Amino acid sequence: MHKRIQAKGIRRQRAFCLYGGVYWIKLVKMDSFSLFCALLEYEKNLSDRDPYWWPNSGTFEVIVGVLLTQQTKWENVEKSLQALKTFDLLSVQKIAELDVATLAEAIKPSGFYNQKSIRLKALCKAIYDEFGDFESFVSGVDRGWLLDQKGVGYESADSILLYACRREIMVVDTYTARLLASKCGMEGLEYEEIREWLEGGIYGHEAEACEMAGGDIVKVFSLFHGAIVEYCKRYTKKGVVGGCMQIG
Repeated sequence: MHKRIQAKGIRRQRAFCLYGGVYWIKLVKMDSFSLFCALLEYEKNLSDRDPYWWPNSGTFEVIVGVLLTQQTKWENVEKSLQALKTFDLLSVQKIAELDVATLAEAIKPSGFYNQKSIRLKALCKAIYDEFGDFESFVSGVDRGWLLDQKGVGYESADSILLYACRREIMVVDTYTARLLASKCGMEGLEYEEIREWLEGGIYGHEAEACEMAGGDIVKVFSLFHGAIVEYCKRYTKKGVVGGCMQIG
């Protein structure tokens, strides 16, 4: 599969400044490590808020944030998280035992709060029933179990595994697909194809990538995904990722 996907990453690469014209043209054999290197040149402050980019990584708060961030801005999620902290509700057991109406009121800033409260409570109850606490969940959960939970898709499951459990897995989201389409000529790929391509290039240069990230492969994947998100937030216009990033 990697060979087929990498072949799609070979194209005559044209780099445009966001408001300017072509400033270089060359044939690039694309791999994800080249993309990682280029992104880190642009996003040098990824670890400022957290060493693993996602705020309060390695904690239960990540799970809540992953479910709440669907279809809303992160600023709204932060308001909901603060409300849960204010009322001392930010734990697996407390949310599992909380009535849905109270939970919905607390997470209201995140939007779609009725649906999100049901799914968040259900996930917390499943975690509590299966694992007992967050620490046991971190050591015992697997991807299949997460994907069996209602409202948890590939992106949510992998975000929880990477940022809450610190497992070796790359997260793919809408920003990733846009970036690969705009900068790498890779379009029409499924989630798992993109994830395998991203991981494959990094594993091919693991020592170098870890040195650049200043940590292990989990930190590499965390900063890689974070860099994609931050770059795309800054340079996306009408669904197309611009900017002057040179890859390769």
